[in-house]
Amino acid sequence: MKTLIRSACAIALLLPLTATAKVSADEAQRLKDGGDLTPLGAERAGNADGSIPEWGGGLMSSEAPEKYEGFNTRLYNPWPDDEPIDVITNDNLAEYKALLSPGQIALFKKFDDFEMPLYQTRRRNGAPQFVYDATFENATKATLEANGEALANAIIGVPFPIPGSGREVIWNHKTRFRGMSGSRWNVQAAVTSSGAYNLVKLYEDFKFNYSLKDATPDSLNNVLIYFLQEIREPARLAGQFLLVHETMDQVKEPRRAWLYNPGQRRLRRAPNVGYDNPGTGSDGLRTNDQLDSFNGAMDRYTWKLVGKKEMIIPYNSYELHSDEYEYDDILGRGHINQELTRYEKHRVWVVEAEVRDGTSHIYASRTFYVDEDTWTIVLQDIYDKRGQLWRVHEQHVLASYGVSKQFGEASGLPGTSAEVAYDLLNNRYLAFAMNNEEDEAQEAKFGDDHFTPSNVKRMARR
Repeated sequence: MKTLIRSACAIALLLPLTATAKVSADEAQRLKDGGDLTPLGAERAGNADGSIPEWGGGLMSSEAPEKYEGFNTRLYNPWPDDEPIDVITNDNLAEYKALLSPGQIALFKKFDDFEMPLYQTRRRNGAPQFVYDATFENATKATLEANGEALANAIIGVPFPIPGSGREVIWNHKTRFRGMSGSRWNVQAAVTSSGAYNLVKLYEDFKFNYSLKDATPDSLNNVLIYFLQEIREPARLAGQFLLVHETMDQVKEPRRAWLYNPGQRRLRRAPNVGYDNPGTGSDGLRTNDQLDSFNGAMDRYTWKLVGKKEMIIPYNSYELHSDEYEYDDILGRGHINQELTRYEKHRVWVVEAEVRDGTSHIYASRTFYVDEDTWTIVLQDIYDKRGQLWRVHEQHVLASYGVSKQFGEASGLPGTSAEVAYDLLNNRYLAFAMNNEEDEAQEAKFGDDHFTPSNVKRMARR
């Protein structure tokens, strides 16, 4: 009897974490035309003083600048005449502190010349209609299971457009629609305190299995994302491959990863590709789970949904993405060239993550700021085990436009011009996900067999 009581108590304690409440059909109607939410779950209305406007729908191809040459070509600024309404510096920082994170404020304190050009807010991110339709269906069906590590009964769209927990918000980030499959250059630079750096050029193929237009929960084979990365430069690292199958239910099956080392000429399973192990070519300035702000299993943290607030965040960063600039123009001593950045006021979801008892991570706690329109983690404050602010991570986002051969109108899909991870203690930073001197990301159709260990071996020996 005592054993049964203990078991029942254990099950009761787990229940809040093993399943989440689905919203009612009436509440889901808020996502439809005439409701107060956008089809992806953001507030349609602007704020009280008008500094955040009403959502304007996804940016369409008809609004692209004249020099835009079509899908798979460079994304140019659709609002080239925009000028900053103010530039935040140490001189006027006090006026804006309430709209900044502790990490952003620390960057101003760290660098006398740090600035944030503040522009009018433009809310033109969106997705194709089939993603909206899937999001509406997910709202009344999606659940989290296996202590929040497994997403069930959701596909294609945002799983939790009306979230009730921190885990749901982070799952929305991990599954947000960014297209279906393709390739991109990911150029990164670990910049020293003196401003010196060496470039590492990565070429990455990806397939968002969850986002395929004809996907169903049963068709995924428990794979959320396929990912294949090859180091192209520098020569001393060239030829290294990383293959990842990001699983949907990481309790049922943890992330599958393989690493090919050209020196050993062997492909091996790589269980250490995850959590707080150093990211490829990062010089220890970011963890594996820090790519795309956060990725992978969530079981080492507790996740608290603090709520929503107005903040100044990097947004519509087309200038930073421009091929008119070389990496030397972007990478400076202490921080990137802030004159090329763009910041706007938006509403964000705030999620606090604390290391769970019985687990470990070099980041003892992290605060994530998630854009309501795209579900992208655009900002992150990272603390060490002493509770000291250690790193600040910004994801500079932009809206994609054009017409995809895979899914039709791009409708303002979220994209990235650069991610920057600042180390406040070592006075260094890592800039990555850049492609200013390379080709734009390319849409490509890959079969599952492209992301197999046998194919990686063939590619490595070509």
